[in-house]
Amino acid sequence: MPLPVHLDRLFAHLEWADERALAALEAAPGASARALELFAHVLGAEAEWLGRLEQRAAGVAVWPALDLRSCRALAARNREQYAAYLATLTTADLQRTVHYRNSAGAEFDSGVEDILLHVALHGAYHRGQVALLLRDARAVPNGTDYIAFIRGVPAAARSTA
Repeated sequence: MPLPVHLDRLFAHLEWADERALAALEAAPGASARALELFAHVLGAEAEWLGRLEQRAAGVAVWPALDLRSCRALAARNREQYAAYLATLTTADLQRTVHYRNSAGAEFDSGVEDILLHVALHGAYHRGQVALLLRDARAVPNGTDYIAFIRGVPAAARSTA
């Protein structure tokens, strides 16, 4: 049975939004180191959560120190690995519980569907922070709102006039 459509859409949006945020960072050489650090965290967290879902080591830190080239490579790896993982899931798999240890060493049990929703929402949160930091650096962030993704056109923005 295929995945619920909301998960397919959220992960398609995640890929699109990661690409747009990365392109904005690449186009803004004056962006703060904090903007890059936050975006690298989005990618590191995506990798870490997938490792937890697959019960394996992620191979990358949750807060990795990455340059733009390494971000692009990790984004591509995450995209490929999530696509492969999501393609194997059944509706029953979404209800499965995953036991894992967080980066502070605490142990938790969470449902697969809840983890996937968290990954999508976590990235949206931090991409918004990246956009704010780009604006502060007088650069132009790419919109990453879900509605812009669905419409295929940018969401409304504050007038600069």
